[in-house]
Amino acid sequence: MSSAASESSAPPSAFRDIVELTKPRLSLLSVLTTLVGYAAAKPGWHPAEFLYLCLGTCACAAGVASLNQWMERDTDAQMARTSDRPLPAGRMPPGNAFVLGWALCAVGLGFLFGKVAGLAAFFALATIVSYLALYTPAKRSSRWSTEIGAVAGAFPPLIGWGAAEGGRVEVDALGWILFGILLTWQIPHFMAVAWTYRHDYARVNFPMLTTRDPDGGAVARWSLVNTIAVVALSVLPAFLGLATWGYAIFSALLGAWFIGRALAFLRPATRDAMARKLFLCSIAWLPLQLGALVIDRVWFVAP
Repeated sequence: MSSAASESSAPPSAFRDIVELTKPRLSLLSVLTTLVGYAAAKPGWHPAEFLYLCLGTCACAAGVASLNQWMERDTDAQMARTSDRPLPAGRMPPGNAFVLGWALCAVGLGFLFGKVAGLAAFFALATIVSYLALYTPAKRSSRWSTEIGAVAGAFPPLIGWGAAEGGRVEVDALGWILFGILLTWQIPHFMAVAWTYRHDYARVNFPMLTTRDPDGGAVARWSLVNTIAVVALSVLPAFLGLATWGYAIFSALLGAWFIGRALAFLRPATRDAMARKLFLCSIAWLPLQLGALVIDRVWFVAP
């Protein structure tokens, strides 16, 4: 056997498996939305605080991802899209993932509490608890697991807001609007994913909406309701004097595109194809929308 053939058939490295266990793309989303909350609060530039906020959030997100895979290794082994992950594939002992996950969470919370702000650490802890103690078990037992997970996924902007507030222990209106945007955005985003992989989820008896709605009509309608809600929330800061009307116009135009994709998802004949397009639209909408808010707050809204 040639050297090239040996390398191609070799198992992935331990480092690669650790990276996969921490779900870097999902962890990056948590970090970026945390930074949106931090920047939108306009705290000024504090390099050390910013660095520790990034490190702490990243460690917590990676730790949660590791522990989530540890908890779901049995169902992951039964689904095509997850069966090759390190734990179900047998490339990593479950105990290693357990220790790594809790160590990362502890380090992340330590950075946030010791170097950033207690309020930021509180919201990070709320993310960890809600994701692992509520969302992950709910996937096996509740129709509302996606919505429970959306609550957990909406906390990162509040981590950033808490960091910007320093010693204060309350969150202003814009912080909660960001929480609402992340909460409602996740529903059409994950409904599109769940519809695409509904047969995988059905195989492990996850009682989510997409496995209980054979034709997808309820899935599409619920996606549309939440898409309208997230667009309304994205425009709200202008009405409260927290953003400019230029931002509101941009948000309305961007939101019309998002709503159009959700409306197309309603059509039964093309629902499978439209699920993919709704997913891609949601991926593009979020950074454009949050980026516009940050730019508007930093450059155009008077301090």
